[in-house]
Amino acid sequence: MITAIVSIVVEPSRIPEVAEAVVDIQGIEQVYSVTGDVDLIAVARVRAHEDLATVIADSLSKVDGVLDTTTNIAFKTYSKRDLDAAFDLGISG
Repeated sequence: MITAIVSIVVEPSRIPEVAEAVVDIQGIEQVYSVTGDVDLIAVARVRAHEDLATVIADSLSKVDGVLDTTTNIAFKTYSKRDLDAAFDLGISG
């Protein structure tokens, strides 16, 4: 499974509508409204790199109100929940 974090710049008056449209795209798991240089951050999870083109370039980028996107592909996921579970099972790093 490939995870990508997508930073999205949106027309300010359309942030809620864009967030709702983006979260409805197949392959998008979560959308966060955030402070900072971008307006939304979406987490995409797909099976193959080629699927990112469908999710991001063909769908997300075409949502009315999206002005710009930047995509970061995750190499490895670190989760406190996963690390705590591994220690509970006695798994060492």
